[in-house]
Amino acid sequence: MYKKFTALVLAAFWFCHPALAEKASLDVLSGYLNDLKTVESEFVQQSSDGSVQTGTLFIQRPGKMRFEYAPPQRALVLASNNAVAIFDGRSNGNPETYPLRRTPLSVLLAKNVNLSSADMVVGHSFDGVHTVVTAQDPKTPESGQIQLKFSDDPVALKEWVIVDEYGTQTTVRLKAVQTGMSFPRSLFDIDSERRRRGQ
Repeated sequence: MYKKFTALVLAAFWFCHPALAEKASLDVLSGYLNDLKTVESEFVQQSSDGSVQTGTLFIQRPGKMRFEYAPPQRALVLASNNAVAIFDGRSNGNPETYPLRRTPLSVLLAKNVNLSSADMVVGHSFDGVHTVVTAQDPKTPESGQIQLKFSDDPVALKEWVIVDEYGTQTTVRLKAVQTGMSFPRSLFDIDSERRRRGQ
């Protein structure tokens, strides 16, 4: 009788939880990212010093990203034409500019993401809810790493953590994610943003 009761309980458990979350493969995650062409999302950013900022994020793969920070910050970060430009909302000076390949964001914005390629992924785990992948550009590993966190069923990017070359961490959590829209070219144009700001 006890064995029959146990079997019924287990059957009921699996019926109520037919799709338990599990670690997604690197090939599945690569395919998801390659299919992800445009994204608009609210975000919450937490820096290693504990400060928290919010705003709106736009992605157009490959190679383009825009972080619009909410007031009072009013900062702007643009990735386009293989460069990343950081506009200070409190200054009209020229933005700080870096080659995109020198930042871990290059992994996420690559034309063809292949997480299975040699020396790219240095961590692939499951925390009970999310698949967590820690990756780096194998051509410039000294530029830092990006930790990508994905939900399961359906697979979706929920969060990433940038660890720069100095070990500083910045966490970006996505909220109210929308995909599949079209953006004007000017949204990611660094030179247009400079002219708009009179620089």
